[in-house]
Amino acid sequence: MGMKQKTIVLNGIDLTIQQVRQIAREQTYIEICPDALSKVKAARKIVDDMLQDDKTIYGLNRGVGGNKDIAIPKHKLPEFNLNLLLSHAVATGDPMSVEDVRAMMTVRLNSWLLGYTGIHPEIVLLLKDFINFGIHPIIPAQGSVGVSDLAFLAHLGLALLGHGDVLFQGVTLKAIVAIHKAGLQVATLCPKDGLSIVSANSYSSGKGAILLADIIDFLDTADMIYSLSLEGFHANMNTLDRSLEKTKSFPGQHLSIENVRSYLRGSYLWNTDKLKAIQDPLSFRSACHIHGSVRDAVMSVVEYLHIQLQSSDDNPVVMIEEKRIQGSANFEVTNWVLGFEMIGIAFSHLSKSSCFRSIKLGMPSFTKLTRFLSPKDSIYHGFGTIQKTFSSLDAEIRHLANPISSDYISIAADMEDHATNAPYVIQKTTKMLDNLYKILAIEALHAAQAIDLRNGIRLGVGTQKIYEIIRSEVPFLDRDRNLSIDIHKIYNLLKSGQLKAEFENKQQEQRSSFPLYQRQKGEEFINEVY
Repeated sequence: MGMKQKTIVLNGIDLTIQQVRQIAREQTYIEICPDALSKVKAARKIVDDMLQDDKTIYGLNRGVGGNKDIAIPKHKLPEFNLNLLLSHAVATGDPMSVEDVRAMMTVRLNSWLLGYTGIHPEIVLLLKDFINFGIHPIIPAQGSVGVSDLAFLAHLGLALLGHGDVLFQGVTLKAIVAIHKAGLQVATLCPKDGLSIVSANSYSSGKGAILLADIIDFLDTADMIYSLSLEGFHANMNTLDRSLEKTKSFPGQHLSIENVRSYLRGSYLWNTDKLKAIQDPLSFRSACHIHGSVRDAVMSVVEYLHIQLQSSDDNPVVMIEEKRIQGSANFEVTNWVLGFEMIGIAFSHLSKSSCFRSIKLGMPSFTKLTRFLSPKDSIYHGFGTIQKTFSSLDAEIRHLANPISSDYISIAADMEDHATNAPYVIQKTTKMLDNLYKILAIEALHAAQAIDLRNGIRLGVGTQKIYEIIRSEVPFLDRDRNLSIDIHKIYNLLKSGQLKAEFENKQQEQRSSFPLYQRQKGEEFINEVY
């Protein structure tokens, strides 16, 4: 195994959402901090000592869930730990993506390094090797109710033992074969290791970390496309007046306003024009405020998920300094799951706003341009039928925005009567984000077409770049054509991050100048978020 250029050291206490995404998506090499590994060993010693003292401890010498009252004889402990993984490996559905599996493995490994779990150090090191060698268990993505992702992590645990299938170097292999090909040895389960593997929300928090990082990138892209639409619409710039900042100090909206102002620097829109409407429709007037609402929601969730990534979900928890093992309810993640539900509702507002801008860009009564932005008022239909596409995508978003975290039933012999559906909350929010990229792609097509129909207007220094990149992928609509191809090209362009990369340095400067964010959350935290 060759050392990769990028290396991230895990220590349990400072993993960021950006690092989770980097390890998951870029397959970055990881190392373990020696001090953190020492905590793992110290916690393991306490588990072994407790076992020798015959103290009654959940998941160590007693069953789990509805079987909490069943004593496990010492000679049955190896079988019990294996059975725990086998009985909990109940996930179903399509397999997780490789990046989701890597995120889950990374987050679980990081939480072990806190020293609260008591897992055997050899399993910790083996999971690190799984990440570095690219041994990715094939795990179905349905079956967790979000009070620890027990089913998913059980499949991971079995893979560490050499059971099941994995993806290794792009090929599906039996786990035992991949482990041996990598020059590794399968794990051996010691007492409590079964529960120590599965007692965490690592899939939900890992995939959630990737999602939050992606949403932050998306919001910058949304500001860009909105800026282009303003020029295509011949919009009134009143709501972008910097003097308004002191009248309402929500930080998200001001960050979006500053983004848009920077993209539109030098635009014809800043010129006094008596032909402009006194006020534009709210989808044009209020977009920065709507985008800012999503930003503020994301900031709240990032703060809580950042805590989650440095926390233990374990039940029970090993307390090293006190030399005891304590039952807990740390598997509860309602606080940040509700935050993702909030983001979903905010997404629905952003989606509607974008759709209404596209509709109005195609209305001569607002733009004085051709109907549906057709190349000329004749036999061409232009962007007429495409309205059905973004309407359909928006309907999906509105449906997915309905909260699901409170839809659960009491299970495990009526012992587990609360849940969050955290995995599905993250999955549906991810789907909403993907739909939003398609809706933005359609808005971008409208904006660029309207700009061309205005024939020679002076664009802003930023929007000129945005326009040129879009036009490098899709030409002016000079006659009706298959617009599915155009949507797909711009969708891929937006998701690739190419537009964001064009303005990355400038946006970092703007964020560092925002005292509102820094005062409320701390500069170091904001730099991590953005």
